[in-house]
This record gives sequence, C-alpha cells and structure tokens, in this order.
Amino acid sequence: MDSESNYHPNVRQTTQVTETQNVCPDCSSQRSIEDNKRGEIICTNCGLVLSSNLIDLGPEWRAFSKEQSDKRRRVGSPINYARSDKGLTTTLGRGFRDAGGRPIAAHRRAAIQRMRKWQRRSYRHSSVERNLAIAMTEIDRLISQMRLPHTVRDAAAILYRRILSYRLTRGRTIEGIIGAVVYIVSRQFRFPITLKEIARNSRKDAKILGRYYRFLMKRLEISVPVCSPKDFVPRFAEELQLLPRVEQMAINILDVAHKKLIVSGKSPSGLAAASLYVAAIIEGNRTTQREIAAVAKVTEVTIRNRYKELVEKLDLQVVA
Repeated sequence: MDSESNYHPNVRQTTQVTETQNVCPDCSSQRSIEDNKRGEIICTNCGLVLSSNLIDLGPEWRAFSKEQSDKRRRVGSPINYARSDKGLTTTLGRGFRDAGGRPIAAHRRAAIQRMRKWQRRSYRHSSVERNLAIAMTEIDRLISQMRLPHTVRDAAAILYRRILSYRLTRGRTIEGIIGAVVYIVSRQFRFPITLKEIARNSRKDAKILGRYYRFLMKRLEISVPVCSPKDFVPRFAEELQLLPRVEQMAINILDVAHKKLIVSGKSPSGLAAASLYVAAIIEGNRTTQREIAAVAKVTEVTIRNRYKELVEKLDLQVVA
C-alpha cells in the first residue's frame, strides 16, 4: 500500500516503524496512523486499534495562517502578574549536577558558585523591583487572609503595577496602598467588603485607607459600582446560618426600601443586617441583634435604628 492511499484528512501519519509497541499483533504490520480526533493509533493494514485514549500534547489553540501560528506560539508557564518577576525569572539551583544529572567537574564549581552569588546580588537591585517584591507578598497575604478569589488577587496586582508606573506610591506606605487597591478591586468585582474589614487585616487605620482610596480614584479616574446592601445579605446569612427563605425575604425588603428611597445615605452593611433581622422575625428563624452585629461589624444601635425605619416606612407587620 503506497503512502498516498493511506492519507486521511483527519489523521496524522506516524513513522514509528522501528518501535515494536506499534507492531500490529493481528497482521504484524508496522504501519500505523494516529487519529487526533478520536485519540487512537490504528493499523493501516487491517484497521485494528493499537492504542486508545491518547493525550494530545499539541497546543489548545488553532491557527489558520503562519502569522497566527507565530503569534500564538509560546513556551513555558503563563505570565503571573501576582509575582514580582511575573514568574519568568530563572534561578540557578543549589546542587552541583548538570541537566543530565551528571556531576559537575570540581574545577568549575567555584565559577558556578560565583554566578549564584552575583545572581542573588543582581536580583531586585532596583527600588522598583524591591517595591514590587514587598507589594506582591502583601497582596497575597491580604487576599488569603480575607479569603478572596484569585481573580481579585490578579486584578489587584495589575492595578498596583499601574499605580507604581505612575509613581503614585511616593510618600505613602505600601500596606496602605495595597489595602486601598484591594478595596477598589473588590468593589469592581462586587465582593461585599468594607474598609473596616480591610483595615483589620492590613494593619492600617480605616481613615488612612479611605484617604488613599479617594486619592487613587481621583488620579486614576477609576469608576466602581455603587455598593448595594443586597451584596452583603448572602454572606451575612451564610455566617448566621439562616434559612434560604430568610435571605430571600431580606432581599425583597431591600428592593422595596430602594424604591421608596430609604437606603440612600445609609450604611450598606447596617441596612443588610437590619433587613436580615426583620426577615428572621417574619419567617420565624429568629436571631439576636448581638449576633447580627458581630457578623456585620456594626453596632446594635445601628441595627435597631435601621430596623425601626424599615418597619415604620414599609409598614411591615412584625411581632417582636
């Protein structure tokens, strides 16, 4: 059988004649083709499937021209903006063996040791690199401590690099800038977090974080969505272990309050806590004001004031 008769548009020819594992056990033929679509190696003589469930080691993208192929071709791991070196730095190992596992000659070990020393000295030699190393570590610590997803961490790292390129960190602490950046990105992703919560984890006062936040918003011209009390309801309800119908009732109460312009000028977390307290009473899944205040990080007085406003202005039938 000639080579042209074996061609198929959906399969790739293999030239593994010398490999004994591709010898067909049925007809002893050494000619096979690899079907990329099905992940199989098939004997071209009798059609027997020699192997199945093959792993495709090719790229996950498609290219329809040489220009697209050259543009999309890459090697190594993807860029990680959450690391100071973007994950692209190569470090000399500590051992004295080469890539093949063979020991390095004794007369070359001193030279390799000097190369390691100069690599350590040259790494992070500029103030920008040292700033990035400290900032990326702080971002990772703050994101992990507040249990935020990796999407927030990556977006915060990109935003901080932008701030550093504009030289907006001069005269300001790295921890304060990082806290403000995490707050901005959390609001952009609509994660319900307050400045007070970030201040407790970033070791910086909420007033400082608020000042940095307003400064960055003005200089970078960033727009963030308005924080809604409904964003806090699922998190508070989960921590209080309230029933799903209580959470839905609290959201409905906030929707009505928004239409009647009751929520304007009020703390979102305080309104969310008060709506949960009202909904818990209506649905019979009661909880105390102290428990809600501890979860929402507000005072019991705030919950009582917002509770009275909701009951009076919405005309809710609540039996205390």
